[in-house]
Amino acid sequence: MKFRAVFAFLVFMLLPAIVSASHPPQGFNVPILLYHRFGTTVADSMTIKTSVFEEHLKYLRDNGYKVIPLRQVVDFYLRKGPPPPPKSVVIVEDDAHKSVYTDMLPLAKKYRVPVTVFIYPSAVSNAKYAMTWDQLRELKKTGLFDFQSHTFWHPNFRKERKKLNPVEYDKLVESQLRKSRERIEKELGVSVDMLAWPFGIYSDDLLRRAGSLGYRVTFTVEPRHATPADRVMALPRYLMSNGDQGKAFAQILEGRGGKRNAVY
Repeated sequence: MKFRAVFAFLVFMLLPAIVSASHPPQGFNVPILLYHRFGTTVADSMTIKTSVFEEHLKYLRDNGYKVIPLRQVVDFYLRKGPPPPPKSVVIVEDDAHKSVYTDMLPLAKKYRVPVTVFIYPSAVSNAKYAMTWDQLRELKKTGLFDFQSHTFWHPNFRKERKKLNPVEYDKLVESQLRKSRERIEKELGVSVDMLAWPFGIYSDDLLRRAGSLGYRVTFTVEPRHATPADRVMALPRYLMSNGDQGKAFAQILEGRGGKRNAVY
């Protein structure tokens, strides 16, 4: 009788832990912050002053936020890992602009924050505004940077669909998605299974095509946090601008609006 009483007591004490382990918390809200280029002056709507970017990193550090790798969020959607912890933030960059090497890299190293760079390979080592493959390899050596696809030459699929016949359009889509992935994997020795849609443009047909070509996650540009309710093939990102300072930046992190749908 005494043994039964002890056993019942132990079950009573351990039950909450057992239930918690079998039903882990699934709720989370993670802002994915999208940057493009940096500089001492604001040359265009896609440029953020390097000093403002550092202010962002200081705010995150000083207010209890944790910048986590994009892969950590993706692993949850793919059922490979737990949900991101509270106050998680993700930083990504589109286009592999040369200022990632000159401006972003030193700050990523200073604050020890991970970054995912979405690349369209046609520009790398070709366009004056883009990084070289050797510079991207230097980023990789830091252990802070991951590299994923932004198509091969950043087409506007909506415009291309209007001007091309169906056969030509099909060839373009397959070429853009396949060539980008293959080139990045060859040059940088990474596994590419994520895609950021140029201009944030996507459709159900494009999502299907991306999935058939090996992409497991794709990203658009929508000003809201990523949550468990989102489709893994259309995850939202905030397009950051130089005006996102002080209160405006805090509102983005808190999910209280402050940004309209981005067009770029």
